[in-house]
Amino acid sequence: MSQPRTIKGLIPGQNTSDGAGVKLKRLIGTQMMPDLDPFLLLDEFSSDSPDDYVAGFPNHPHRGFETVTYMLNGRMRHRDNKGNEGLLESGDVQWMTAGSGLIHSEMPEQEQGLMRGFQLWVNLPRAEKMKAPRYQDIASANIPLLTDEKGNSVKVIAGQYQGTKGPVDGVTLDPLYLDIHLKAGQSLTVPVPSGHNALINVYEGAVTVAGKTVPKGNMAVLNNGDQVTFESTDQEACFLLIAGKPLLEPVVRYGPFVMNSSEEIAQAVQDYQAGRF
Repeated sequence: MSQPRTIKGLIPGQNTSDGAGVKLKRLIGTQMMPDLDPFLLLDEFSSDSPDDYVAGFPNHPHRGFETVTYMLNGRMRHRDNKGNEGLLESGDVQWMTAGSGLIHSEMPEQEQGLMRGFQLWVNLPRAEKMKAPRYQDIASANIPLLTDEKGNSVKVIAGQYQGTKGPVDGVTLDPLYLDIHLKAGQSLTVPVPSGHNALINVYEGAVTVAGKTVPKGNMAVLNNGDQVTFESTDQEACFLLIAGKPLLEPVVRYGPFVMNSSEEIAQAVQDYQAGRF
């Protein structure tokens, strides 16, 4: 017998800035929602004012987790100190495993127009925190988009929906990452692995789950279950559904380093300062 998920709580996005002054809305990584195992941070950036994004994210280090960047609109260039480089354009996704450490930059390749997207930080299990860095750069054309007869659509970035698998692979946490668009007055039921922590982030319109409405700019944490039914209001709703298997391990974080102990954090700082990244 199926167990529908309901809403545990609503988290409003908090306006902040990061990098060299990029304005964004933070949903995970705040005092209200420090993390949601295995997710460490969720940011939404959205602006058509170059002053809000053009300075980008100059060189900075990472160790012990993964970053997932999903571009809705715009162009962002990635470079790192190991010679890797890639360009994210509208609809593209990068799933980067920082692992043992790297230094990279994420810089806009536009001086006008809309820059919009999301960045999610996903924790790595203890056994994988020092693995070699890895990139999955995925073009929009290679991400499955399923559309039903009513015009509702589901973009499958990770995990699966209706037997269609997303292109992200080799991630221990068995993630689900869907971008769902519901036409006005529509409903859709989506399976979610039981035991996974799950959230939705509404970025257009509003969506209702089990009688509780989540408006634009808000994130909802879902109770456990094996499926969730979404209903749109009198306007189209666009939202992310993200879920992952919790690690249930200690989390010690210091800026761009996320490890399991303070000793490992101290070692990360030493390694970075000594140029060992």
